[in-house]
Amino acid sequence: MLRGRWRRAGGALVRIVLVWAVSTLTMLALAGILPDFRLQAPGDDNDSITQIGLTAAIGAGAFGLLSALVWPVLVRALLLVPALVLGLLVFFLNGSLLLIALSLIPAGRGEAAPETAVVVAAVMSAVASATSTALAVRDDEAYRRRLYRLADRRRRRQRRDGVPGAGEGAPGLVFLQLDGVGYEVLRRAAGSGLMPTVADWLDRTHRIRSWRTDWSSQTGASQLGILHGSNFDVPAFRWYEKETGEVVVCNRPTSAAELQRRAVERAGHGGLLVRDGASRGNLFSGGAGQLALVLSVSARRGPGNRSRAGYFAYFSDPANAVRTALSFTAEVGREIVQSVRGRLRGDRPRVARGGLYPLIRAFATVVERDVVVAAVIGDMLAGRAAVYADLVAYDEVAHHSGPGSRDTEQVLARLDRSLALIARVAEHAPREYRVVLLSDHGQSPGETFLARYGLTLKDLVRAGCGLPVSRRAGRTHSGAEARAAVRAALHRPVEEEDEEVRPGRGPDPVVLASGNLGLISFPDLPGRASRERIERAHPALLATLAAHPGIGFLLVDGVVLGPDGAEARLDVPGAAEDLLAPFGPGAARAVRRTDAFPHVADVMVNSAYDPRTGAVHAFEEQIGSHGGLGGEQAHPFLMWPVELSEPNPSSGPELVGAEAMHEVLRDWLREVDGPQVPVSAEFSLRSTAPGPGTGGSVEGEAGQSGGL
Repeated sequence: MLRGRWRRAGGALVRIVLVWAVSTLTMLALAGILPDFRLQAPGDDNDSITQIGLTAAIGAGAFGLLSALVWPVLVRALLLVPALVLGLLVFFLNGSLLLIALSLIPAGRGEAAPETAVVVAAVMSAVASATSTALAVRDDEAYRRRLYRLADRRRRRQRRDGVPGAGEGAPGLVFLQLDGVGYEVLRRAAGSGLMPTVADWLDRTHRIRSWRTDWSSQTGASQLGILHGSNFDVPAFRWYEKETGEVVVCNRPTSAAELQRRAVERAGHGGLLVRDGASRGNLFSGGAGQLALVLSVSARRGPGNRSRAGYFAYFSDPANAVRTALSFTAEVGREIVQSVRGRLRGDRPRVARGGLYPLIRAFATVVERDVVVAAVIGDMLAGRAAVYADLVAYDEVAHHSGPGSRDTEQVLARLDRSLALIARVAEHAPREYRVVLLSDHGQSPGETFLARYGLTLKDLVRAGCGLPVSRRAGRTHSGAEARAAVRAALHRPVEEEDEEVRPGRGPDPVVLASGNLGLISFPDLPGRASRERIERAHPALLATLAAHPGIGFLLVDGVVLGPDGAEARLDVPGAAEDLLAPFGPGAARAVRRTDAFPHVADVMVNSAYDPRTGAVHAFEEQIGSHGGLGGEQAHPFLMWPVELSEPNPSSGPELVGAEAMHEVLRDWLREVDGPQVPVSAEFSLRSTAPGPGTGGSVEGEAGQSGGL
């Protein structure tokens, strides 16, 4: 142990000396380039190279020391100002630190104009951070120790102030959502050695089972149900509401806030995380007081909105910023190379991966991952009782590369390293932590509807209605969660264009896509249109859709329509079960539940599904999709430590629906908060949930900063 400490101390000393040397060389180079920056005494041009080098070394050392001692205090104060002001103040204060450092050089040998000092300070900070991080860019232990020091200061402050969660006590729970990772995908990745941490957990400490999503197999419906206990009236990722004339989109901040409000009102409690909880990288808050990168609060303005504080807190450490920037750049390059390679190989199916997509992918797989993981680590070291975090990396890449591609395998391997880092940090936490892994849905592969048939669902609907169809087929862009996170980070929260958010109220149908689920609404027909009214207005539409080879079935006014004229009423026992049997067990139940939603579309369209290949046809530009019925998209996983009891939802032996998942996770929170000894079946566990209206709503959250 002593030898290990000496080795670490020696390594740290070597890094300090190397960074100091590089900073000295940088200062010398800048002094030779910039006219208003000198490292000589006034009027003395006869200094030797040694004297100038020594002056640069003193100046670089003083600047580095001031940055280490003063910068954390300045950043903490700067978190209170708006982002735009923060960006300007960072350069001004950094330049001020350099001027102070130059004033400490003996004999007045260092001098710079104020505007030049800003430039010199920025360059030196960037070079020093890049050097430091490059020396340890793959050193997860150094990264962990850095985060531990930051969180330890916060934990000591909480203990001093008596903040709940700061002390030791019952075990805490960390729920890590691997967005879009299906049950079979995780099992294969663990079995093949791609995810050794997960494989080790399954061998020694965890159990796993699959669960079944609702018909809307997407993050908005699943996460709302898991975190808030209700996803009632969420028929898809996006849908049209006739009473307002607007399209609700799960990854639009204003829509997410409204959906959360509705769920809180229906469930009668604030959410899963109301008691000393933290929500990181999610669409919804779960009632947590500690928030970072939570979409449902990102549209709020004013001091109550701290949803983006996680970015500020994470990047306040220059080493974090440079580490992530290097990885971000590498990921952009990796995506470009992989895309070109796939095009040269002639991979099929394929979707466009140009434009801004490489940057979006890098944001999802690097920036958001690093910030969320750092926030989770901080929560554990601060002793929080419950943490729920979403890692969206796999889902974003699988949409464009396919759920079983080499690209997604690399993402899974990097996610596994993040899990290993979290597990190591848990050893230093002030309380024991039990890590639960889960996913919100899987992904089903397949060629897009447009690529397979040469037209979009909207084109087909317009043709069935006798309306003109554009000769050039349009594209329905992907609405993945990562894109919304990027927009929120850039303060551009609207996910759709204005005309798509508020369609006109004319006779033209509103056609929306949610993966391989399509929704058709008729604004000029009030309420939910009956089958008779639709056929009267558009006699050929339903027959055209039902007979198309790319469509599996339709739901219209309580009736399921299939190919070859097949139809079944949902209120006739067994009829829908037979017609929907190819889509898997529970398909009829899921459709029947959606049929009861107030905002179900006039016509719900599920794409065709091939049970032999597991393939579906996305109505969006996605070759790995989810949102409807068919294949792996409806079979996510739940993986829990053996110390926790077997999932036992009140709905029955199967785990069906996100609301049942909420019940399981809530039971575990009660369980760990109770006696840590075997308890009898009659023992009534204490509820951790408040009564109706006691917090957790969008308006009632504490909105505290969520980073380290």
